[in-house]
Amino acid sequence: MSDLFAYTLRLGDDALIAAQRTAEWIAAAPQLEEDVALGNIGLDQLGQARSLLQYAGQVEGAGRTEDDLAYFRDERDFVNLQLCELPNGDFGHAMARLLYFATYQHLLYEQLLTSTDETLAGVAGKAVKEVAYHVDHATQWVLRLGDGTEESHRRMQAGLDALWPYMAELFETDDLVRRLPGVAVDASTLEEEWVRRVTRVIDESTCERPTSPYQHTGGRDGKHTEHLGYLLAELQHVARSHPGATW
Repeated sequence: MSDLFAYTLRLGDDALIAAQRTAEWIAAAPQLEEDVALGNIGLDQLGQARSLLQYAGQVEGAGRTEDDLAYFRDERDFVNLQLCELPNGDFGHAMARLLYFATYQHLLYEQLLTSTDETLAGVAGKAVKEVAYHVDHATQWVLRLGDGTEESHRRMQAGLDALWPYMAELFETDDLVRRLPGVAVDASTLEEEWVRRVTRVIDESTCERPTSPYQHTGGRDGKHTEHLGYLLAELQHVARSHPGATW
């Protein structure tokens, strides 16, 4: 397995699993306009996943397509962040996840713009504009809910708290990244700015910045929560039931 393939697969898996979770809100959001907004955000994430997984397949050189990588790998073969696979919970949880993840993606894609890999830089060039909207959308909801009613504040705080134990994994680095100087982004360099941006939103929302004595990890090594298996069962069902089918 080449380092470039493994790195591109990480980014593609993040976007794919996030897209699947976001799509679960279609026809379930608290208002019609939000159905449309989250549908569009999910499509943005899916478009990023398609570009990245297609490129990963090309780099691998084993004849696997983006569909093969999305639909015909098992749970332990996925290397997405655990944050992306967690259940949606209520709408406060969903907006907390979107704030955390989109802020991370925006910082990541900003740095990938200068990657010496032209394809990754090209994907980042389109994605960074999309993710800027995702950050803004999440920010507006966190502010609205956090500084709203007593109940909306309670739920927004609960969402922020519940997902915080998964934040450290966003900023882990390893030998794979270090072997791709100029190509990959060292996620540890994103943490300070991520904390600054997210804390600013939390403070303005009148919520409190969460703390957690324990941080989950392992997604990059194929170690996942129990929730990924259920997500993949839905995501992959049609393709695995009708292998080779086209439509």
